[in-house]
Amino acid sequence: MNNELGHMASDTNLRTLIVDDEPLAVERLKVLCKQIGGLEVVGTAGDGATALREAGALAPDLVLLDMTMPELDGLGVARALAGAENPPALVFVTAHDSFAVEAFDLDAVDYVLKPVSPERLTRAIQRAIARRGEGRTRQPSPWIGEFWVPHRSELLRIAVADVDRIDAERDYVRLHVGQGTAAPRSYLLLQTVSGLEARLDPELFIRLHRSVILRRDRIIGLRHDGLGVWSAELDDGSAVRIGRTYLARAKAMAGR
Repeated sequence: MNNELGHMASDTNLRTLIVDDEPLAVERLKVLCKQIGGLEVVGTAGDGATALREAGALAPDLVLLDMTMPELDGLGVARALAGAENPPALVFVTAHDSFAVEAFDLDAVDYVLKPVSPERLTRAIQRAIARRGEGRTRQPSPWIGEFWVPHRSELLRIAVADVDRIDAERDYVRLHVGQGTAAPRSYLLLQTVSGLEARLDPELFIRLHRSVILRRDRIIGLRHDGLGVWSAELDDGSAVRIGRTYLARAKAMAGR
């Protein structure tokens, strides 16, 4: 273990509660937390109800929380903890990548996939420490600020501000990043385009078609193609046809 992992500043220690219904998973997390440093494991729980009792008694700064547990699952625990006067930071630690949308709705610090590596858990802990430093000055936003998307063996964090375009693909959306650059990328996220539209800041994004959402600052103009058909011209020279249902909002954006 390198020094960065093993020697975090003592004044950033987080009182940590580990919640997982698999005893071996709890023991592994305890070992990893000891190796990483910056933490004090103050308790463990094997189910959701016990987790809430322990959280009430111990007042942890951080909860490492499994997602799938019998009866009260991780999402239920997270919702209950969110209502506390001083809620702990949450890091989901799970074998399932399909709950990421619900997790960022609950303002989780991170979402770590099993099997957990020391390096990946360390990044999550560092984010929790940074979040702790923000304290009560951090103002919650009604709009999402990041996506967690499955990529290789982990979930990749993508800032919403880095997304240029979102396309619907059945029950998924495809997030396009770095369009117009030498290295454009795209990622699939299990979410409907309508569901995602409701979570995006309308000052930053606009839906121009039933299957397309664009970042507003990429649009440089509107073009009338005849017969009532309009397109949005983008800063990379491409164009997106505007659906009739969305034409009024596109013209309103342009002040027409």
